[in-house]
Amino acid sequence: MDIKPKDVAISFPFPYQPYSIQEDFMAALYRVLESGKIGIFESPTGTGKSLSLICGALTWLKDFEEKKKREESEALAGANKEMNRNERTPDTFVHRSVEQLTSSLEPDWITQFVQKKEERDMVDRLKEEQIKRKKREARLEEIRHNVQLKYAAKRKRNEDDETERLLKLSKQMLASDSLETSDPLEQGEEELILAEYESDEEKKKGHGLEEEDEDDFEEDHVTKIYYCSRTHSQLAQFVHEVQKSPFGKDTRLISLGSRQNLCVNDEVRNLGAVQLINDRCTEMQKNKHEKSEEPEGKKKKGDSRAVCPFYSYEQMQLLRDEALVEVKDIEQLVTLGKGMKACPYYGSRFAIPPAQVVVLPYQMLLHDSTRKASGIKLKDQVVIIDEAHNLIDTITCIYSSQVNGSQLCQAYSQLLQYMERYRKRLKAKNLMYVKQILFVLERFACVLGGDIKQNPNFQMISEAGTKLQSINDFLFQSQIDNINLFKVQRYCVKSMISRKMFGFVERYGGTAAVTTNKESQKMAGFHSFLQGLNHKASGEAIADARPEEVFENVQPRMASPLMLIEGFLSALTSTNQDGRVIINRQGTVGMSSLKFLLLNPAVHFAEVLKECRSVIIAGGTMQPVSDFKQQLLLAAGVGKERVAEFSCGHVIPPENILPIVICSGPSNQQLEFTYQKRDLPEMMDETGRILVNLCNVVPGGLVCFFASYEYEKQVFGHWERTGLLKRLALKKKIFQEPKRANQVEQVLAEYSKCIKRCIQAGGIQTGALLFSVVGGKMSEGINFSDDLGRCIVMVGMPYPNIKSPELQEKMSYLDKTMPKTDGQLPGKILIENLCMKAVNQSIGRAIRHRGDYASIVLLDNRYSRPAIYKKLPEWIRSSTQIKTAFGPAFASIRKSVQVLSEQN
Repeated sequence: MDIKPKDVAISFPFPYQPYSIQEDFMAALYRVLESGKIGIFESPTGTGKSLSLICGALTWLKDFEEKKKREESEALAGANKEMNRNERTPDTFVHRSVEQLTSSLEPDWITQFVQKKEERDMVDRLKEEQIKRKKREARLEEIRHNVQLKYAAKRKRNEDDETERLLKLSKQMLASDSLETSDPLEQGEEELILAEYESDEEKKKGHGLEEEDEDDFEEDHVTKIYYCSRTHSQLAQFVHEVQKSPFGKDTRLISLGSRQNLCVNDEVRNLGAVQLINDRCTEMQKNKHEKSEEPEGKKKKGDSRAVCPFYSYEQMQLLRDEALVEVKDIEQLVTLGKGMKACPYYGSRFAIPPAQVVVLPYQMLLHDSTRKASGIKLKDQVVIIDEAHNLIDTITCIYSSQVNGSQLCQAYSQLLQYMERYRKRLKAKNLMYVKQILFVLERFACVLGGDIKQNPNFQMISEAGTKLQSINDFLFQSQIDNINLFKVQRYCVKSMISRKMFGFVERYGGTAAVTTNKESQKMAGFHSFLQGLNHKASGEAIADARPEEVFENVQPRMASPLMLIEGFLSALTSTNQDGRVIINRQGTVGMSSLKFLLLNPAVHFAEVLKECRSVIIAGGTMQPVSDFKQQLLLAAGVGKERVAEFSCGHVIPPENILPIVICSGPSNQQLEFTYQKRDLPEMMDETGRILVNLCNVVPGGLVCFFASYEYEKQVFGHWERTGLLKRLALKKKIFQEPKRANQVEQVLAEYSKCIKRCIQAGGIQTGALLFSVVGGKMSEGINFSDDLGRCIVMVGMPYPNIKSPELQEKMSYLDKTMPKTDGQLPGKILIENLCMKAVNQSIGRAIRHRGDYASIVLLDNRYSRPAIYKKLPEWIRSSTQIKTAFGPAFASIRKSVQVLSEQN
């Protein structure tokens, strides 16, 4: 259903006079949120999409809150009036005896009593909500204006930190000798032992009442907007837009992130791997809870379990309050956490219930267990997913998993050694689960054709190849169909066994490293104490040396392979029809792999759609939208009437863009870059001649996209042999997209400098020519605005590899589960949509603001086909010219470039 934005006449606060398309966007957004629908919104880059989302959504939220307050006040006033009237009326019902009440045949008395009770309960609830809201607003207002309160809290923090530091150092000195004499385990080894494990069922039996009590004290979540995007830089940019908007001063916004981004404990941050940081943080938090719950007399002498000094409930509450007073991005939140000695990771989560806007990355919202662990509750809330053109791929990747033979063998070896060393100290349930995991690993290696106990790199595979199986067939072949993987996977998460394994391997990975650690640990406490006194006297701060600075040439610490296997086990608990297992046997067991492929992303997106009041899927280029509707929305059970679409044009004048399809080259060679024809010398020659002609008339930068790195390399080699590359270099300096991500910025900087230098010099060279790859480093997220991209050339159509087993399985799944569209099978539509999404993302790099202009050249006859042509974005399709011959096409480009260059 298309939205008619003009039906909603709302005044939207905006930092400047909005474009008409922005007004349409905000009105359409307001209507979707008000009616509780699912909206697919497309607004090209450069049209102010972020501000439109902010002002449209927050205008609705403010109106919704005011409406709710008004309705509560009216309901409260009406209920109080009714109760007062009833109090003046004699109530003969309450004077009746129990016998009379139970034997009465008059249901009106019972109805009247129930109604009165419901009215009293409603009044109590409304009063309670008003009190909570007023307390929250008063608290934030107090923090906003009471500077003395902030300084007093800061002084108290400094005093507490100093006291805690001295106590900690003294405990280290006292504990250094007692650990070796009183405990047969080595120092620090106690925390490697798996704690006694209780399943969820056992915990419910023993602690059911306590869990209910905890839920009673949980803070209520106000109606809010969850805004998520792909990267932290995009989220930070969104927060900055909120700060500049009319809502920047009075919006309670909190930014969420991973521990890797928010942790302020250097000891934990230096672990490097995300999973290690997560596990270490969780372990330190658990240690703090266990120590606080232990009676003073039962605490172990010289307890070496580490706790995080930043995990202080009082300080995190203060951080939460200050974060809500003023809009802050991730970096500002980290700075605040360091200054307050409070954990931003947990402090930001405390801010979720009262926040009006929660900003978070894709994975945190889309991954079910991460969402729940973060305290995110979607019931009756609004979710905005920005930059959502790759939403299906994102969900698929989040829930897919892969392990190779080397990781299986390594995990088995480590876990076996761990079990043998601590067998006498492990409880029976821990031993049972460890043995089950060892058996599963052994069977997985057998499926790959190897022996888990042998070196995987020397075990040759007799029958190489790729095989796809359903989950049930894979479990049956592995002979683990009698093991409850749900319980095993839950055990891995709850026991943190992979974290224990990492600590075990880190300690006993090498004899020299173990000896060094022992010696350094013996004197660590005393030396730290003396250094602390010296630095305290001189007023200097102590900076703990990073491990990388102490030990040279040390390999970066990697997560335990068991962590990766946990992800694979979790994937195997999916429903049989929703995924496939890919068994890839290549060369040796070590090179072979097992991969879980998710086929049905809707199964994981369904809960988001079901819980939320409204979901907005937005992006600069959302076409073609049929994938979103079929694979994510309709497949999740959403009715067609609940789905609304909105697409707006660009803010640039129509004449500022010239999209043109060229069907044949200068020598009348038809351009059709199919897999069979693209390698022909005449096809590559024709492409080169077209670029030479374009370089002669296009000023500044020209960006040319190829379908793959391999084809780009092949064309370059051919042009070098024919001398065509030299002809191109005469007009424009040639740059190539690097394969390494860390070289992209350098190449872009040199490309930009070259263009500016050539334009200013006015010599033979008119700019630069940049060769890129569709789906590469520069086809997404890079802006070729102004002179950086006066012409974008797309060579051929970047269809995905049709021979890929994964793609074939996905096509087969869609053909079986989805209906045909206009007589076409869903699998074929998928291939076309994947191709056109990649094209649309690449050609959208050119126009980035109202005054920009560029030509978009599509080199392939197939772009003129109606089925392909209609999948271009509307703002491009409406201006597209189709030229069967090169002469008229080149004339149109030359004229457009000349006119626009003179005007600008």
